Amino acid sequence: MAWKSIENLAQIQQLKEESKTQPVLIFKHSTSCSISGMAWNRLQRNWQDEDFEKVSPYILDLLSYRDISNAIAVEFAVGHESPQVILVKDGMAYYDSSHMGINYQEIIGQVG
Repeated sequence: MAWKSIENLAQIQQLKEESKTQPVLIFKHSTSCSISGMAWNRLQRNWQDEDFEKVSPYILDLLSYRDISNAIAVEFAVGHESPQVILVKDGMAYYDSSHMGINYQEIIGQVG
């Protein structure tokens, strides 16, 4: 199983609905930023197959989809950061972190 890409605004409502049955993780990634690349690489290296059973992960290329990135910030009432992870449960953000604060163990600890 792979991370799903967010590529249209309608997906925001879909992942809010999905979060009612399983937590959703959004990784906002700037493909031109070395810090974002490093955070993404660290997260991918640590990600385990069994993590897909705990959380549904999505990635957003915010350079290609800046309007979606802005909509996510508004919809979930979180300040825009890049890179950034946002955990969503029951349609609401309950955890977010950015830059070098993005930590696999902390994320997985949040989803139980």
